[in-house]
Amino acid sequence: MATQHNNSVARAFAILDLFSESRPHLSAGDVAKELSLNNVTAHRFLHSLEAAGALVPVSRGTYRLGHLFVDLARRVTSHRALAETVQPVLDRVSDRLNESAMATVFEGDTVICLATTVPKRHLFVDLRPGMRLEAYCTSQGKVWLASLETKTLTKLLDQMQLKGLTSRTITSRDMLEQEIAAVREQGYAINDEEREEGLRTIAVPVVGHDGQMITGLSVYGPVTRMNNEALELAHAALREAADELVDALYGRNARRAQTQHR
Repeated sequence: MATQHNNSVARAFAILDLFSESRPHLSAGDVAKELSLNNVTAHRFLHSLEAAGALVPVSRGTYRLGHLFVDLARRVTSHRALAETVQPVLDRVSDRLNESAMATVFEGDTVICLATTVPKRHLFVDLRPGMRLEAYCTSQGKVWLASLETKTLTKLLDQMQLKGLTSRTITSRDMLEQEIAAVREQGYAINDEEREEGLRTIAVPVVGHDGQMITGLSVYGPVTRMNNEALELAHAALREAADELVDALYGRNARRAQTQHR
């Protein structure tokens, strides 16, 4: 039996999705035109959303998003909530590859370990949630740097000290910028013994529906196991994991259902 959808709920979310940075205010006429509704129906939806605290009037018949969404966003984007969602995804990646996996968030000029999982076999690297890692010499850091806007990235690199942690660490600003550009183009990053001798990692970004990076996912292991073939397998597993995580965060059919009711 097919799942029944509530058209009113779907339409309410379609209205909310019309708001953007370039269009912070909407009237009933705007809603009616965008969603092919009559004015009476558009007014009814706007008043109902106002009563729920989702919209706030800015002038007669014109609304903006309410602060309710800031409160909701804090709950959704808290590190704890994200870690709980990403952990089972990481576990499946680790089980599939029999290598360690990690998720991160970005703060300042460092990445912070959000969640990690390790295989049963021995690994000499001990990474735990809350640990901070340099952005310029880690695969996780590179995907975060590649996600930044040019102006933000330039300002960050101006302040960043590129210290040589191993013989393979990139310490040249020009070379790092080339590396970041390559990561942005190819969609993944590799750390080849740049932070620790004998350790090779690969990372991919997890991007939300708004185009912003939510977290980074990586697989890491000793160079003796992480050869080119292993990196290719890890990349495929991470890409699937990224898609799985986006579905877990948004709901597999959320965007499709929203589009159908517009």
